[in-house]
Amino acid sequence: MEEMTLTFVNVGYGEAILLECPDPTRPGGCFVMVIDGGSAEEEEYQDRSSGRIPFVEYLCARGVDHIDVIANTHIHEDHLCGLVPLPERWFPGEFWQALPEDLHRPLRPLPIFPDANPSQRKFLQSMNDYRTLRMQIAAGGGVLRALSAGWEAHPCPGLTIRCLGPSRARAEELAVLYADLNQEDDAAAFRRKLSALDGAMNNYSILLRLDYRGTRILLPGDTNCLGYRETAPGDLAARIFKVGHHGQRDGADSALMEAVRPEAVVCCASSDRRYHSAHPELLRLLSDAGASLWFSDCPRLPGLDLPPHQALVFHIGAEGAYTAEYESQ
Repeated sequence: MEEMTLTFVNVGYGEAILLECPDPTRPGGCFVMVIDGGSAEEEEYQDRSSGRIPFVEYLCARGVDHIDVIANTHIHEDHLCGLVPLPERWFPGEFWQALPEDLHRPLRPLPIFPDANPSQRKFLQSMNDYRTLRMQIAAGGGVLRALSAGWEAHPCPGLTIRCLGPSRARAEELAVLYADLNQEDDAAAFRRKLSALDGAMNNYSILLRLDYRGTRILLPGDTNCLGYRETAPGDLAARIFKVGHHGQRDGADSALMEAVRPEAVVCCASSDRRYHSAHPELLRLLSDAGASLWFSDCPRLPGLDLPPHQALVFHIGAEGAYTAEYESQ
C-alpha cells in the first residue's frame, strides 16, 4: 500500500503544510494539497541556519508539479502571505477557507497607514493578500469553497477530510466582522475594529481532521484551547496533533489533551521562540500526556538539540502505521 506524506515545512514562525496522497486519477498519480504558506517577509528567511526556507522555494525544490487544493486556515500573515505566489506556478482547482465564496467582490484594498504598528501592518497585509488570492483564483476558474463544521470531503482513495470548526454561526460572525471592518471609514473606529479582529482571528481558524487508512490527524490552525468549545470532545481524538498557536501556552490544556490523546505532537515554533512559542509549560503538558514531540523549526530550549532541517515529514500508511523524520537541507 502506498503512503500519504504530510510535510511540515520549516518556514520559521509560521505554518506551511504539504499533503501528498496517492491517487491514480490525478496528474502524476497524486492528490496534492497545501495548508497555509508561512510568511512572505524577507526578514523571516535572512537567517537560514536552522534550515528555514520560503514555502514556494521548498515546493520548487521538491519538484511539485501541480496543486489540487490550497487551504488557508485563517487570515494572519504567518499563515497566508506565503500562499500568494503559488497560483502563478501551480493554479489550484480549489481554494478552501472560512469566508463566503463571493465576499471579495465588494471589498476594497485596505491602506497600510504610516504609523501602523508591526501587528497592524502584518494583519492589513494579510487581508490585502487574502483578497488578491481569492480574486486571482476566482478569475482563473478555481472553486472558492467556504468550510465550516460538518463539511467533509473524500479527495482521494483512503483519505477523508472533515472540518470540525468554525461552526456555521462562527463563520457567519467572522464574515460580518470582516465586511464591517472593510467598510469602516472613520480612522479611529477602523483601528479599534482592526485590533479586535486581529486578536480574535485565531479562534476563527479552520480546524481540519484528516483520516488516512486508520490514522487520524488534527490540524487546528492557530486555534487555542478555548477555540474547541463548540467541538464534541469525541471528534478531536487523533494520533497526530499539530498543536495550535505555535505552541504558545494557550495552545492546549489538560482537557484538550484528554480529548485528543495524541501519540505525536507537532509544534510550529520558530528557532528564536518568538512570542513565547514552544512554551516550556505547554511542552511539558504534551510530554506528560505521553506524546512524542516534533518541531517544524529548531526552537532553542534546554535539552533540545534538533538537527537543522527544511521540513518534518510524516509517512502514513495503512492500518495506523506511520513514521516521522526530519528532512535535512
